Amino acid sequence: MSARHASIPAWSWIAPIPAVALLAVGFAGHPAAESAAYLAAAALLLGFSIFAAVHHAEILALRLGEPFGSILLAVAVTVIEVALIVSIMLSDPNDGPAVARDTVFSAVMIVLNGVVGLCLVAGARRHFEQSFTLQGSVSALAVLGTLAVVTLILPNYTTSASGPAYSTAQLAVVGLVSLVLYGVFVFVQTIRHRDYFLHDAEAGDGDHERPGKAVARISLGLLLLCLVVVVLLAKALSKPLSEGVDALGLPQALVGVVIAAVVLAPESMAAVQSAIRNRLQNSLNLALGSAIASIGLTIPAVAIVSMVTGTPLALGISPANTALLTLTMFVSTLTLGTGRTTVLQGAIHLAIFAVFLLVSAVP
Repeated sequence: MSARHASIPAWSWIAPIPAVALLAVGFAGHPAAESAAYLAAAALLLGFSIFAAVHHAEILALRLGEPFGSILLAVAVTVIEVALIVSIMLSDPNDGPAVARDTVFSAVMIVLNGVVGLCLVAGARRHFEQSFTLQGSVSALAVLGTLAVVTLILPNYTTSASGPAYSTAQLAVVGLVSLVLYGVFVFVQTIRHRDYFLHDAEAGDGDHERPGKAVARISLGLLLLCLVVVVLLAKALSKPLSEGVDALGLPQALVGVVIAAVVLAPESMAAVQSAIRNRLQNSLNLALGSAIASIGLTIPAVAIVSMVTGTPLALGISPANTALLTLTMFVSTLTLGTGRTTVLQGAIHLAIFAVFLLVSAVP
């Protein structure tokens, strides 16, 4: 086992401490909590907490083995995503109805283009060509494509409710279908066809010894603490972020992009690190699993909140975003349909990601 996973380095458990202290200042209502220095410190500590979460997630992934480690992190960050979305939904009557749509769509685009693109480029830079298990990646992409179309595109064409939204009955069924499909995917990934999602040992770095139970338990507690810190810091920064976006005259959809980028940061960094170590299958497990969880768990949660509180929920994306999502699914099918990747596929995904960011900022 590598030295960095044999014990818990000091920086990884010290990182959340100043963040907790900073949050206490904010919760106490201290005037300094509104200052630019406070917000800058919150952003800096948010980054440190994300780095710490990545380290602890890697330890747990090694202890649990794949794909359980990937699923654990995907569920954890989805909880953060749901918490942020619901808080904005209930506090902002103007932009709240669209925040779930913007965040989920951004998560899919960030994962399939940004994260996958970085993984392929980073892996190809060191290993030239990388391989992965074809059955698992194609299965995950099929689930992700189905969820994306049903939740983000179909609402634009239904007629039971006005606008890009589902009626209450439709929303209930779609939320249930999303949750069931995610559950079936996890069952297949962890039990029925687990071998589809396992890394080829011959392609790895040979470092497979698991951390001890004590280290794993401590890392689990620290991971949960780091994730809580991340969501609270992100929530503290969400209002200034929204006001800053308005002040710059930019679309509020950028708020969803930032939320998705923050909650996906731990998984994204872990995925890129796995690709550099020539464990591309682990990278794809993290990336695709997080995107599936983002839809399969977030949509049912926000659907329940919408139906219970009567808060409207807009799900259908714009024609421009529909075109980008269609292009992304088409290119992803080609990328993941061969079992081998090169730097060219990574460059294509990053190009689409750049266009997505452009359209988000300048519709």
